[in-house]
Amino acid sequence: MDGLVAEAPRARRFPLPSRGGEMAALEFGSLDRPLDLIFCHANGFNAQTYRTILGPLSAGLRILAIDLRGHGATSLPTELENRQGWAAYRDDLLALLAFVAPGPVVVAGHSMGATTSLMAAPHAQGAIRRLVLFDPVLMPERGEPVPGDIAQSPMVQGALRRRSQFASREAAIAAYEGRGAFKTWSLAQITDYVASGFVELDDGTVELACAPAWEASNFAVYDHQAWAAALACPCPVQILRAEHGSTCRIDDHIETLLATGRYEIDTVAGASHFLPMERPELVRDVLTRAVAG
Repeated sequence: MDGLVAEAPRARRFPLPSRGGEMAALEFGSLDRPLDLIFCHANGFNAQTYRTILGPLSAGLRILAIDLRGHGATSLPTELENRQGWAAYRDDLLALLAFVAPGPVVVAGHSMGATTSLMAAPHAQGAIRRLVLFDPVLMPERGEPVPGDIAQSPMVQGALRRRSQFASREAAIAAYEGRGAFKTWSLAQITDYVASGFVELDDGTVELACAPAWEASNFAVYDHQAWAAALACPCPVQILRAEHGSTCRIDDHIETLLATGRYEIDTVAGASHFLPMERPELVRDVLTRAVAG
């Protein structure tokens, strides 16, 4: 991996009683330095998925990569009924910031995790000093949804059809390698995703930690709160969006965002929505500069 060795992270658990449970995280870097960066993963994934990307930064940075509600080892409740938007993710992150960050930190994320970070910033009371967003989900605003239009969307239906059980983690890795969303991932990245993305059942088989219904619900309840957060965000924001299949559909809003003086927006040539997996060196360089800036 580019000649860099990813340090084995420390597993952490943070009690968030106001949010109804505990948040799990992986911590990289020396405990002798203050926390530099919090990283939030994409829908359906987990903190461990980004180990090979973030681990090499541990020589100079202290990083906390979190498992969002309904993902990985986090035990915060997942109630599907009457879900509205991604505010729960925002409020979980704000509660964690109050617990772990005595001073302002950089917050970064990928996809849904990037959008969660953006939504938190206007409410963080200075706890977030800079955002780095890798292909955040910023979709075109729309009027009243057509009944059934979200439920029938390819992303929702694809998540609901996702195979949830395998005979073993090895079987899951074999099924994913070189296929579908994982086509551009390294074997190490897939192995890391599976390590924390599945839980072992009593019969020895493994099951997705993020239930397909929960992943589908995340797609279905997206409600454009992020646009208001983007305009209200008080700190500098760097957005790196994919050239192909991007969920960061901001072409009609770029001038407005740039006019705030807080945004730097770049398109990563040749990258897909999984640009952190495809461009790990770029991700590390951008995060290092964000912390130093």
